[in-house]
Amino acid sequence: MSNVDPTISFSIREDREREVKETLTSVYEALLEKGYNPINQLVGYILSEDPTYITTHNNARGLIRHIDRDELLQILVRNYLEG
Repeated sequence: MSNVDPTISFSIREDREREVKETLTSVYEALLEKGYNPINQLVGYILSEDPTYITTHNNARGLIRHIDRDELLQILVRNYLEG
């Protein structure tokens, strides 16, 4: 009998995508709570990179600024086409 633990594999990309999804979900919920149309606001932010499209409620603006816009677009397109 072997006492060797099985190897645990992980993917940095999957971890990062999960982190981005959690951030987007938090931002979406904050926008919704403040009465905004979250999709329109997020699209405005993505197109312009103007943080004023995102509310400061629940630190949503601070959270979204931790995601690189190019990375966000790559993740969104990948998930749309593969999902």
